[in-house]
Amino acid sequence: MVAVKLIPHILSWAGIVLVLLRGFPGRRSVVTLTSISGFVIGVTGTFILFRSYPGTIPFGIVKSALGVSFLFLWGISVAVIYRSTGRGVSIFRGERLVNTSLCAGVVACLASMVAGAVCACRLPATDSTALTFILLALAAGALAYTLAYAALAFDKLLSPSYTVTLTGMLVAVVALLLCSSSSVLRLDLFSPLSMKVMKGVHDFVHQFMESILIPDHLFVRSYVWNYIGLLFGKEVGFWGGMVIWFTPAFLIALAIRFERLPSVAHIRQGAQRRTLLAAAIAKRRYRLVIPVLSVAVFAAAAYQSRFPSVEYWDPKPLPVTASPAGEIFIPKKGEIDLEDGKLHKYLFKQGGREARFFVLMTPEGRLTVDLDACAICKPDGYGQAEGSVICYYCKTLIPLDTVGKPGGCNPVPVAFTEKSDGVVIDGMALINSWGSTVQATARVKEGGK
Repeated sequence: MVAVKLIPHILSWAGIVLVLLRGFPGRRSVVTLTSISGFVIGVTGTFILFRSYPGTIPFGIVKSALGVSFLFLWGISVAVIYRSTGRGVSIFRGERLVNTSLCAGVVACLASMVAGAVCACRLPATDSTALTFILLALAAGALAYTLAYAALAFDKLLSPSYTVTLTGMLVAVVALLLCSSSSVLRLDLFSPLSMKVMKGVHDFVHQFMESILIPDHLFVRSYVWNYIGLLFGKEVGFWGGMVIWFTPAFLIALAIRFERLPSVAHIRQGAQRRTLLAAAIAKRRYRLVIPVLSVAVFAAAAYQSRFPSVEYWDPKPLPVTASPAGEIFIPKKGEIDLEDGKLHKYLFKQGGREARFFVLMTPEGRLTVDLDACAICKPDGYGQAEGSVICYYCKTLIPLDTVGKPGGCNPVPVAFTEKSDGVVIDGMALINSWGSTVQATARVKEGGK
């Protein structure tokens, strides 16, 4: 089962090696050897990191590396489209170093380390003995050696016409890394990106409208809110994230498309001119292949993030009642074991009002009671998978060890009393907490009105 989950990540790394071989055609041996070394270092290093710092820290480090690579691609894409305007701006200082063995080795090693780290995030938890570490290193090395030389053999079969620019190579490498990581919930970047865009737009529009409506603005009529309300939906986050997600690849493709053709003014023969221009146009089209394919890879990553192949644990809320004293008692043992590490949902109704909440045992062995809603999004609830709970509205992942702590998109914690045989919750406090939370998010629920 683990081997099946690793297949997409391994193939993604093999694709990265192939692109690097095309991008550094004169440094194939350097790219091959440093790619193998980087992959083994990434796998074993992340393995040690998980054993040294269990929890969310290793995922955070790998995710940060992915985020830095995406930001770096953004900077390169802006620089290359700026240069294509004819201003002669250098993308890198010391561009002569780009095709050196040092540059090829560094790029291949770093990309392979991140790819290896993503693969290691899929490995199951095992005892960190010396023998386990050695076997893992040997397995990673053998696999990397086989795939790297398979990519090298495939590269030799390709026509030399299929050249890859440095920027095209970078966008392909980053696209493959992000596509590989998007299948791991804790490493996915697209959903958090969409969430940040959505919250940024929400906060900006909310603060802006409050500032101009104090006192009531004369030019804002009721029907205007129908349009302003569109900015409070979660779709604005999705489409805003899509723009940020695809822009670097599109900028690089445009820069290649608008590359200046060679000057033929000094050539008198028309046939020779046409031949030279046709060859330059064909070469430019070949260079566009990688950026266009990268757009498709980015699209696959966004789709995989939007529709993850993960079954969320999302039990149907069980109805509960309060005692005459207004207390809700939920036993720890019985038909449901509150200490099994799973999310258990409940529904409490009183006087025409209701509240939905859940009880969860965190990995730290701490029981927590929380509303099935946060203070930011619509109360669409949470599901549980892969060491996290996920907000169904904005797709934000919350690590299990932070559930029960207030702030952000975390579920709103509920005060409770833990006893030896169960937990006790004040029913009225629960109802009031749910009501105030839903009221605070009413602007999202009602389209910003």
